[in-house]
Amino acid sequence: MQIVVMVSEFFNSTWQEANCANCLTSNGEDLSNNTEYFLSLFNKTLACFEHNLQGRTYSLLPPKNYSEVCKNCNDAYKMLSALYSEMQKMNGLESKAEPGTHLCIDVEDAMNITRKLWSRTFNCSVTCSDTVSVVAVSVFILFLPVVFYLSSFLHSEQKKRKLILRKFLSASVISASARTR
Repeated sequence: MQIVVMVSEFFNSTWQEANCANCLTSNGEDLSNNTEYFLSLFNKTLACFEHNLQGRTYSLLPPKNYSEVCKNCNDAYKMLSALYSEMQKMNGLESKAEPGTHLCIDVEDAMNITRKLWSRTFNCSVTCSDTVSVVAVSVFILFLPVVFYLSSFLHSEQKKRKLILRKFLSASVISASARTR
């Protein structure tokens, strides 16, 4: 009897920790529409990956150029990633790390697999359109101290050493120099 209780507790805790209820409808009998749509896009994305890899010879060393996969499957990957982000936003889970605040494990695992294939295996990188602005702002901030100190140097009154001759000294110096001539 204890084995049945332990197995039951194990499955209940696994169900809870994997957030399986987040993939189901409210009655808990069917997959939700979002989950079904996500899984269909996931399958289409994997099929695209597989279709664009056909004809390649496989060796122990992975080929470095997967440009066909990156180019032909970009739309499918972006749609899947956008749907995943939308599902997170709908559930308010985009930045939470506590247990029970994630999508179900099937959806998260599928997205992790896809992202790993996309970025590590195929080395498809998404270029960031903000790169130019980030570099420009960084350079501007780095040169601010230089500009500050340079303008401070140029606009400040430079104190030059002036030899101040007093009237009585100047007269005696002039007469002494005249005598020595």
